[in-house]
Amino acid sequence: MISRRTFLSLLLACCIALSGWLNLTPVAYALGGKLPTINQPAPDFNLPTNTGDRNISLSNFRGKWVVMYFYPKDFTSGCTLEARRFQQDLPKYLGKNAQIIGVSADDVNSHAEFCDSEGLKFPLLSDTDGAVSKAYGSWIGFVSMRHTFIIDPEGTLRETFVKVNPAIHSTEVLARLENLQQPASS
Repeated sequence: MISRRTFLSLLLACCIALSGWLNLTPVAYALGGKLPTINQPAPDFNLPTNTGDRNISLSNFRGKWVVMYFYPKDFTSGCTLEARRFQQDLPKYLGKNAQIIGVSADDVNSHAEFCDSEGLKFPLLSDTDGAVSKAYGSWIGFVSMRHTFIIDPEGTLRETFVKVNPAIHSTEVLARLENLQQPASS
């Protein structure tokens, strides 16, 4: 037996998917809601982090590329695999002037334990009320969906990933980042 809240969340997700399939709206939706528009300013955020830096905002990364990935829960198999892959590729991202940021509804203590256990060297942000996840179309009920966004050094959203395979996702994101950083041909 599922709870009423879960049922309503699933019903909403089905309605959103059906409206997209029927092409009833030009707005991009994912299972977690309305996605921010590519080539527009990325939604700002100000969230607590496990790194001891208190809160982190998008403006803290002005001048850098940002890979902001949302995930459901610390210590779960898919989320752990995805985080490990981002950590494995971290030197490549840093070499491309890119910062990886993870976001979930877990609190900062859980994030600190997760980073310690997995050797993660990038910040995880705590979105306990889902406000930032909602702004990025990545919130369903009580967890963040597995979505990733690439934001350029000026704060403009440049890419969205909504169908994520944790085992290969970092490689896909890195390839797209490299492509986005190529100078435009005249």
